[in-house]
Amino acid sequence: MSNPSLPIVHVINGRQKKLMQGHPWVYGNEIERVEGEPIDGELVTVVDFRNKYMGTGFYNSKSLITVRLLTHRQEEITDELIARRVREACAYRRFVKSRPGTDSCRLIYGEADRLPGVICDRFAGVVVLQILALGMEKYTQVIADALIECEHPDCLLLQNDDAIRRKEGMECFTRVLHGALPEQVVINENGIRLSVDVMGGQKTGYFLDQKDNHLFVRQFCKGARVLDCFSYIGGFALNAAAAGAESVTAVDISESAVQLIKQNAALNGLAVDTVCANCFDYLRAQVKDKQRYDVIVLDPPAFTKAHANMANACRGYKEIALSAMRLLPAGGVLATHSCSYHMPEDVFVNTVLSAAQDLHRQVRVITLRRQDIDHPVLAGYPESHYLKSLWLQMLD
Repeated sequence: MSNPSLPIVHVINGRQKKLMQGHPWVYGNEIERVEGEPIDGELVTVVDFRNKYMGTGFYNSKSLITVRLLTHRQEEITDELIARRVREACAYRRFVKSRPGTDSCRLIYGEADRLPGVICDRFAGVVVLQILALGMEKYTQVIADALIECEHPDCLLLQNDDAIRRKEGMECFTRVLHGALPEQVVINENGIRLSVDVMGGQKTGYFLDQKDNHLFVRQFCKGARVLDCFSYIGGFALNAAAAGAESVTAVDISESAVQLIKQNAALNGLAVDTVCANCFDYLRAQVKDKQRYDVIVLDPPAFTKAHANMANACRGYKEIALSAMRLLPAGGVLATHSCSYHMPEDVFVNTVLSAAQDLHRQVRVITLRRQDIDHPVLAGYPESHYLKSLWLQMLD
């Protein structure tokens, strides 16, 4: 049963529907009133306007997401419940692991694994853990112990240096919790070796959500001229080169990312030309120079981190799509991505297709893909589906 001594958060009438469907968040503007005196990071009970139980979760007055629900059932929140969910998350990854030549995956994907604000990635022998929600901070050791028990990593790195932590009222730091961090972390993805920067890289060090899409690009690349924009450490570019592309150019604005692309190309004996540049500017310059490519990949960072900025984000996606389509001949393939959950899939697709309409070009939709299956989508929580991967062929 839920703890009767917990403070009670009353949700505004009309907002209970999403909670009944399994959504794990209560925003501050969805709260009618609070009974008792909740402490940031501590548990509260959530009820609807009729006092019907909706769930138990962590309260944080400093966060826009004021309550993160851990359960929609009347069960006690214990160390064992948290440890069991870690074990279940790891078991799911074993259940779906079918890709040969890959030794890395996301082990815990926050709310989608019913562990709010917890992100954990496995990079070969190194497991990187991030705690991004105040309420989960106290369970750090419980989570780490369960991960060590399930995964037997050589090293477990707690990488709590994301800016989100400051918004949650937590300090930022990085610490090795288990084992020793190797000087270089090299992973295998689809048979390609990648050097990953788990200390200084973006997020936990590398984006594991594109593994399947990296592999998918190969079928279009044999003998092709390939341009990979916003390449980061070269995931698409290296797969294109491995597939026998005639030429591959990888572009990123970060000098350290470009150095990693070069390092990774050398590690695999693959030829990739690298350019350190703003991809918007580079694409415009390529159009001006009347360059041609057979395959173009656009995988930008999130153009919007808030729903209010969607119009600006659409302009960004459209601009790079227009440039890319001007560089592709008939038969050319464009793979374009959005990794923002604030950008609905239909809006993203229509934005890209409107670029083709503006150019009076017909396109074939090859497929619409999403994040890899180790980043599962939780029913009732649409925010867990964030990566949109649209693959087009120019028809004329």
